[in-house]
Amino acid sequence: MSTVTEIVREKYGQAALRVSSGASSSCCGSSGLETSCDPITSNLYDAAQGGEVPETALRASLGCGNPTALAELKAGETVLDLGSGGGIDVLLSARRVGPTGKAYGLDMTDEMLALARENQSKAGIDNVEFLKGEIESIPLPDNSVDVIISNCVINLSADKDRVLREAFRVLKPGGRFAVSDVVTRGAVPADVRGSMLLWVGCIAGALDDYEYVAKLARAGFDGIEIEPTRVYDIADARVFLEGQGVDVDAIASQVQGKFMSAFIRATKPGPACCAPGCCE
Repeated sequence: MSTVTEIVREKYGQAALRVSSGASSSCCGSSGLETSCDPITSNLYDAAQGGEVPETALRASLGCGNPTALAELKAGETVLDLGSGGGIDVLLSARRVGPTGKAYGLDMTDEMLALARENQSKAGIDNVEFLKGEIESIPLPDNSVDVIISNCVINLSADKDRVLREAFRVLKPGGRFAVSDVVTRGAVPADVRGSMLLWVGCIAGALDDYEYVAKLARAGFDGIEIEPTRVYDIADARVFLEGQGVDVDAIASQVQGKFMSAFIRATKPGPACCAPGCCE
């Protein structure tokens, strides 16, 4: 198991325990820098969506987007959330697809899975199943899912090509890849990139947008689109970077407009299913 995987498991396990104890789930831990994550994780869900899930599901969100609002889910579809955390996007998806649909959440962290299942029980939603596993090896059969969503988790994987190949495998022909993720755009010096990505995802390994497109294409996807949803500027990162000893004003021109959350769409080629289950 890679060092990156272990770091992610530990970080998100700690976040789940903080939420369960009533504290913040900030990805930046207890360093006093929690507010530096606010431009990334705050205000992603509207009041109506927040009212559909338990408060602990909302507080456990460490995402950078709102894939359920953009994925255009339909009644009866089967949805898989890669890196489901406290379960907020799974629970929202389950409500969108209705009782004839199904929402799976996949997570490798025991603490997050326990929290997610508790949130499911509080929400009283039956068409949900949380699975333990890694997103590089999805424990579902080929051609079994209509839509894959994810909320800023694929950037944390040390083997993104494998994640995308697995996503392609489990999607039905005509199935949709609809994820939020952190991406970069344009050349950034390596030391600046490292500092910014440490802030954006605490342990993020974000791809440049053209790399993301190329990897999706190699995995077999077509109809690939990347839509920026929140662009981060140097003011957003100032508190965190200054705490790391970075001369923020000196790097401002190298950062502006180059780090963002984005909604990434792609399709597995083939005819869309005429009804849930017809492609099985």
